[in-house]
Amino acid sequence: MLETTPADGNKLDVNRLVAERREKLRLLRGQGIAFPNDFRPDSFAGDLQKETEGADAAALAAQARRVRVAGRLLGKRVMGKASFARVQDMTGAIQLFLQSGALGDAYDAFKGWDVGDIVGAEGTLMRTKTGELSIAVDAIRLLTKSLRPLPDKWHGLADVEQRYRQRYVDLIVTPEARRTFELRSRIIGFLRKWLEDPARRFMEVETPMMHVIAGGATARPFVTHHNALDIDLYLRVAPELFLKRLVVGGFERVYEINRNFRNEGVSTRHNPEFTMLELYQAYATYIEVMDLTEAMIRDTAKAVLGRTALEWEGRAIDLGQPFKRWSLADAVREHNPEIGEHELRDAAALRAHCARLKIPVKNDYGWGKLLLEIFEKTVEHTLVQPTFITQYPTEVSPLARASDSDPEVTDRFELFVGGKELANGFSELNDPEDQASRFAAQMQAKAGGDEEAMPFDADYIRALEVGLPPTGGLGVGIDRLVMLLADVPSIRDVLLFPYMRPEA
Repeated sequence: MLETTPADGNKLDVNRLVAERREKLRLLRGQGIAFPNDFRPDSFAGDLQKETEGADAAALAAQARRVRVAGRLLGKRVMGKASFARVQDMTGAIQLFLQSGALGDAYDAFKGWDVGDIVGAEGTLMRTKTGELSIAVDAIRLLTKSLRPLPDKWHGLADVEQRYRQRYVDLIVTPEARRTFELRSRIIGFLRKWLEDPARRFMEVETPMMHVIAGGATARPFVTHHNALDIDLYLRVAPELFLKRLVVGGFERVYEINRNFRNEGVSTRHNPEFTMLELYQAYATYIEVMDLTEAMIRDTAKAVLGRTALEWEGRAIDLGQPFKRWSLADAVREHNPEIGEHELRDAAALRAHCARLKIPVKNDYGWGKLLLEIFEKTVEHTLVQPTFITQYPTEVSPLARASDSDPEVTDRFELFVGGKELANGFSELNDPEDQASRFAAQMQAKAGGDEEAMPFDADYIRALEVGLPPTGGLGVGIDRLVMLLADVPSIRDVLLFPYMRPEA
């Protein structure tokens, strides 16, 4: 095992180590060799490991392949006139074998370097007696002097939030964190490729992040101010209304992987800013959008993990089987047999059931909102296997098209996996008069104290009056999808820089 610096649990020790490193940097400055910028690596550690897999010591000696690598010094073991070190770059790590006879004065300099320093090394590939790929170094330079010691037992720190506050350190010393964010990048890259496939023909677009009207979702917005125009603006809670304007304009299949902002609580599932995939497809219903959602998530798992059988928070999940499709009313009745079928749209009866279940509700809730509250309290957490919940009440779906057979519910679904909502989609409401009346109802709710109710967007109504073709829409929570595929419990584990309270 290569030696590392002591953990930074003791402030006095850390201050002493930082002072020692600052003195080393002062000497480097005096020699005029601090922070050089003229070393160029020609190889990556991970690539070298893959390229030489199966090549024994004799084969590597015969090749006499010279390489130049650069990276962070994660460990060093000095043994007189020979030493070993481990260097990590963006692809992985590789061992360095250093000898005083080959390096001269550079070897003496190396002995004074610290774990955390960034170095550049050049030499010949070799394999040690233990079979480890190494570089027999004949030239080495210090490129960046690290002034703060790395912890040697990061997972043993009492303050686990330090991982999120100092993600730059977490990524250096926690391989699992690096793998999670590499996986996130592959997931997003695959989603783009999948949607833009000629068979689907979606086009990626960009829409504004600052809105005059905070519309597109029932959520509380963040407010900012434009000084030159002297107007308040809102960070977008959703790009939905702008994307549908583009469908009106003739871009019939559009998507955006976007950052949204909602001024709400922070939890293992929620961060004030988060990433969504939103897409809209003309001439599609929520049924086709459900089909697309299921295929996209299943194909993503196959592409980035090579399998559809997963585990999330200790529970087995199978993305390979057809996703269950279940109406919200049937799901509530299944889990709450005390609620009679005749009570499903009886606001007074549902209010009594909410009281029995200790679910807090407001006086202005209609039967649709009450039914949704019961669903969220008693059903949602049980939906471990992928399940589409459909037919949401119109009261809680202000942008969704009402069902032709039952106008009190909408052609809408939400996808739940592992007891968490992963996606939301519906047949879009394209009747401008119906949409205007729904906006008016939302305004009334806002006047009654509902801070998440939508405002009235007159320009969006005008766009609908120009004509929105029949359209299906979808929103997928990218952060939660990554949580599922990476098997991590908290949204903070899939955000490089999650929101944290400021340090004192």
